[in-house]
Amino acid sequence: MIEYNLLQASTFAADVDFVINLVGVLVGFWGLLTAAVFFYLLFRFRHKEGVGAEYITGEEAEQKRFINIPHYLIMVCDIFIIVAAIQVWVDVKQRLPEEPHGTIRITGQQWAWSFDHPGPDGLLDTADDIRTVEELRVQVGKSYIFKLESRDVLHNFSVPVFRLKQDAIPGRVITGWFEATETGTYDIQCAEICGIGHGLMPARIVIESAEDHAAWIASKSPTAIAAASTGAVNAN
Repeated sequence: MIEYNLLQASTFAADVDFVINLVGVLVGFWGLLTAAVFFYLLFRFRHKEGVGAEYITGEEAEQKRFINIPHYLIMVCDIFIIVAAIQVWVDVKQRLPEEPHGTIRITGQQWAWSFDHPGPDGLLDTADDIRTVEELRVQVGKSYIFKLESRDVLHNFSVPVFRLKQDAIPGRVITGWFEATETGTYDIQCAEICGIGHGLMPARIVIESAEDHAAWIASKSPTAIAAASTGAVNAN
């Protein structure tokens, strides 16, 4: 199943995989059973010399029972799927962290992603915000709220290792969240056809330890940038 082939790098990735696997197992079971019964009936009631066909209306009690019992069992399976899916949907899409580590703005456009990170003050939309293009940086083990926007057409922010997909809709700000559980560098994709350059719109998410992330933020502070610029001028 999915979790054996693709890393689970967010707190809700396993829950999303569970729902997908539940659907796959139940649908696969009934699909195989239906195919087996279908081919059995083809063989059992194949044409035989001297045996006439029997007209079945489907109104007989035995035939109704043969149809209704599987029907009710499938309805029970549907209820299990619906309950599991609603629970995961609420946890992933509706229930935001009460005390997030920070807020990030994610902007899609033809054909690139840009990210606004909070700077050393930990607040978004202040003078020390850090803007990056095609690279999102977060700290492992910390929850983040994101504000997703589009500057032009419909995009879709997708992080496969998070099991996260969210449409970016022009004129709207979509709020979501995630918490990374594994360090490393992973793919970000646009999962919605957005024009001729759609396939050229990759980005990456860098998930860092607390020390590495703090060092990165410090290196992007106005003071550090000014010091680096002064050093470059003096060197020349």
